[in-house]
Amino acid sequence: MLYRQRVLDLPHGELQTPVLFPVRNLGKRSSDNTPEYVGTIPDLPTAMINARAIRNRDPMWNRLTNGVSLREEMDVPEHTIVYADSGGYDFSQTEPDTTPRETLETQRLFDADIFGTVDIPLSRENRAAENQRRIEQSIELALEASDHHDGDELLLASVHGYDPKTLRNSIQYLESRGDFDGYALGSLVPVRSDYEKVTKLVLAARTATDKHLHVYGLGGLVYQPLLLYLGVDSFDSSAFIRSAGNRNYLLPGFGGEELWNIDDLEYLPCPCPVCGSRTLDDIRDDRDALVRHNLWALAAELRRFRYVAAAGKDIENYLDLRFQGNEVTQRAYRIAKQQVRRLA
Repeated sequence: MLYRQRVLDLPHGELQTPVLFPVRNLGKRSSDNTPEYVGTIPDLPTAMINARAIRNRDPMWNRLTNGVSLREEMDVPEHTIVYADSGGYDFSQTEPDTTPRETLETQRLFDADIFGTVDIPLSRENRAAENQRRIEQSIELALEASDHHDGDELLLASVHGYDPKTLRNSIQYLESRGDFDGYALGSLVPVRSDYEKVTKLVLAARTATDKHLHVYGLGGLVYQPLLLYLGVDSFDSSAFIRSAGNRNYLLPGFGGEELWNIDDLEYLPCPCPVCGSRTLDDIRDDRDALVRHNLWALAAELRRFRYVAAAGKDIENYLDLRFQGNEVTQRAYRIAKQQVRRLA
């Protein structure tokens, strides 16, 4: 079992890990879909933002370059821990339109606590040679960022690969030639339904470094326990927004349930501050409330795992129960358990 807890000393305060960074759609057209949660959910003083999206939104960018702080723009407390990635997902089909130096300057203007390097994600539709070129280009961009970075913020090198050997080699290469506080594993969203593959990739990255490990885009209810078991320190997710768009109600320990499948239930099974006194019909008719509940569900899933660890209970037994209802994730967990035990 590789689960671990650490404390990060960041410019805007200490952060207990493992931790979720909810995706804020600031700068995107759907920015109004991200609810207010910092201060409401006390263990989530965190936010993941897309630096490129904000830079390309002229009115917002003008306010930020004229003295308005990012946290004022987000309407969140000053102690909010911000992870600013480069917006690499926007480069899935194109070449980057920014440089490592420009991205660092933008992240510094935002007063972010964690910087992500410029990266170029892989695609299953690409030929192997094209994906290999993207892997190597992301490495070079990360090294260039390392050369320009000399601040207190954490610099996480973004790495990609569809096989464990490539990921291990990439991290070891970056470790020997750059100066990074950790690594952020990308390109997993397109293969997220292949739980076994994702599990092996995450484990390869985890065993290649003892530094901070972040996983981009996989912080939903199903993946959270697997990532925690594999020793991932942080992850980000927009699952709470996307699921609400599909009227999908997230429930810790179970996953998602489409609300139109439920007929005969007056009150909801979740006692979170959003659902506690509301009826099923209330939530069904209020998409914003569903978004807020779904974020509470993600936080509760993380709290549950932390409780199991803090209480000294057998985490593997907990996960055996957690995944018993889903043959696919159960098999992925079983493989992960075998691999982790070989490391002991």
